[in-house]
Amino acid sequence: MQAGWVGLDAPEKFGGSGATFAEVAVICEELGRAAARTAYLGGAVLGIGALIALQASDLRDQLLREATAGTTRVALALSAEKPRPQFELAATGGRLDGHATFVADAAVAQHVLLPAMDAQGTPVLVDVASDATGLRIDSQPVLDETRRLATVTADGVAVDRAAVWRFDEDPHQQLQALQERAAVALACDSLGIAQAMLDATVSYVGVRHQFGQPIGAFQAVKHACADMLVCIAVARQLVMAAVTEPGPTTTAMAKSYACDTAVDVAGKAMQLHGGIGYTWESGVHIYLKRAALNRSLFGSPADHRARLAGRYQ
Repeated sequence: MQAGWVGLDAPEKFGGSGATFAEVAVICEELGRAAARTAYLGGAVLGIGALIALQASDLRDQLLREATAGTTRVALALSAEKPRPQFELAATGGRLDGHATFVADAAVAQHVLLPAMDAQGTPVLVDVASDATGLRIDSQPVLDETRRLATVTADGVAVDRAAVWRFDEDPHQQLQALQERAAVALACDSLGIAQAMLDATVSYVGVRHQFGQPIGAFQAVKHACADMLVCIAVARQLVMAAVTEPGPTTTAMAKSYACDTAVDVAGKAMQLHGGIGYTWESGVHIYLKRAALNRSLFGSPADHRARLAGRYQ
């Protein structure tokens, strides 16, 4: 928070740095490289991103300032499993019901933004305090221990009209853009994972000796490391395209390829580390599990490739 990462792409008038998502992407990659346990995905990528996409209001502006300063944590209850709003506002507008799964960092947020459909079928965001009556946030155990995911359930949550916020532009497109923002952030994280695993592997095969020479001198090991490098280079180009030219196509290509690459590279890293790679002391398993979870959140590679294939039907 003190480094200003949370509000990196928030406007300066709200205490942010006024940067772009390209700078956010750099942070996401480095967090993946370190396999860091943070609330950056739910708070900065999705929470701040959602607040920026909303129409200006006194309450929204105040929450954006607090979230950017780090005094209040926000999370967007956008299900990483289903790409549409999972909450509904009653016709009177005073009651909220619904259930979202695999919500990033909701368990550590003071304010949860719930994507909901109003009585007219228009997507809106509803600001709800995490301790509000009728709102339940349950931690959801997953393979990767560096991520905090939760299920968010709203059962008759009382909603103030002033807490129902509308998007600045087309709400359906804005929600889609938030989904794509999360997918690209995970692609950046996966790119960092893959790079970290390649670096660790190259370092290890240079010092591990067998038959009187470093195992990195063996042709099979050289080829494996070269394959890892080529896959990472391709993934980096696809991720850069998704960051600089956001859209459904570039997002699908980056998310599917980068996340698959991270799993493959981490798996090869474990293999090339030999027996030590399968131990807890090596730390390779941390990256492999994080890569596996990244691959499944906000659309699997198969889902994204199916969308790409749909362009040619």
